[in-house]
Amino acid sequence: MNMTFPSVIAASPRRPLLPPPSNERFAASVHAPVIQGEYVRINDGRQLHLRPIATSDVAAMQRCFTRLSPEVVRRRFLHPMSELPDAMAQRLCRMDPAIESAYVLMDETVSPAEMRGVGRIYVDEATDSAEFSVLVEQDWTHHGLGALLMQQLVDDCRGRHLSEIWGFVLMENRPMLNLCKELGFRQRMIPDEPGTELITLQL
Repeated sequence: MNMTFPSVIAASPRRPLLPPPSNERFAASVHAPVIQGEYVRINDGRQLHLRPIATSDVAAMQRCFTRLSPEVVRRRFLHPMSELPDAMAQRLCRMDPAIESAYVLMDETVSPAEMRGVGRIYVDEATDSAEFSVLVEQDWTHHGLGALLMQQLVDDCRGRHLSEIWGFVLMENRPMLNLCKELGFRQRMIPDEPGTELITLQL
């Protein structure tokens, strides 16, 4: 699969930075996860703000959910959902930083700002690993944003000195499986969960 990666415009220095090819991304030295945020410009000129999730993102997250197709919702949440309840949205935006991290891609060219993508990890301290999830809005896919979010999650896990990042992906979710394969994740079937694969990356 041919990937196109966005240019990252850091606060300082103010110049475009082109991420390395996908097969080299996770072999690089550990990078500090974004804290204050940075701007990402994709190849068609659109720009997004990559930053940690905030408690004020609840409404934007719920609006993002309404733009997802039923198929994408089922792939992401592993079951159908017609809406993102207030309690769930608030929980997703209010995390315990000791065991969770999340990064969002915000479109600030519109008002109010809209969430176009989100990636998060949940740390399992007992296994020294973290479960990940990544979601990019359909109109913003095929620009390398999923890989960019995954890079942030991997960097975060390495900063926590975890040994592995992993996730469950439906076999029909070929875009995510192809992305993870390109980024070096291993895949294996789950006997007790037909149609689902466990994908893992050793850190």
